[in-house]
Amino acid sequence: MRKHIVAGNWKMNNDLAETETLLSDLKKQSKTSNAEVMISPAFTNLWHAFQSTREDDIEVIAQNMHFAENGAYTGEVSASMLKSIGVKTVILGHSERRAYYNETDASLAKKVDAALANELRVIFCFGEELKDRKAGDQEKIVASQIKNALFHLDAAAFKNIVLAYEPVWAIGTGETASPEQAQDMHAFIRKTLDGKYGVNVANTMSILYGGSVKPANAREIFSKPDVDGGLIGGASLKAEDFYAIVNAF
Repeated sequence: MRKHIVAGNWKMNNDLAETETLLSDLKKQSKTSNAEVMISPAFTNLWHAFQSTREDDIEVIAQNMHFAENGAYTGEVSASMLKSIGVKTVILGHSERRAYYNETDASLAKKVDAALANELRVIFCFGEELKDRKAGDQEKIVASQIKNALFHLDAAAFKNIVLAYEPVWAIGTGETASPEQAQDMHAFIRKTLDGKYGVNVANTMSILYGGSVKPANAREIFSKPDVDGGLIGGASLKAEDFYAIVNAF
């Protein structure tokens, strides 16, 4: 059975005091669904957040990592560093990392390998831009991103991978992706996995939707048969909104 997951990507938001406040607010919320709950604070607050949530049903995850184990990579963090402070899951390939920091399928493949070698679970992000959607190339782009970064792995590796589809064209652009469009792409992703690894991997893979999920649309999006949860941006910064999404299951 596929896992339901709701992961909050806090991005570059919240200093230590703000992180403490949000964590306190999150702990006051009740969970009525069986979804796994994850939050990803900034690197500076990971250890504090991990310590603060030890007794809570919340997993603290990282927003990024480098593919090297150590070395002259100023400003970077390795998989083993994350693991050493209790982090078990890392987001890789987010659209903002691809756009602003020139992350490529090749570099992401190396990051995925490093994460798995260190026994970290990976939330792997991908998705097409507006120009791709308008050209009708969305499936080609998505398939390419998945195949180039992940299809060198064996089937067993996918037990530690969660996929997150981000329609970049529907995030902060004024364009809106419908629940039906989300379902169509998730079904295509599952079909792509089936073609390479077979039905067992395809049907057990959790695929999250990362296209501006909010309390108002979460229930309809999560009702789609191939949508297993969400990678949540802005709405994860408000405890009440975030748990409204978690409880949409």
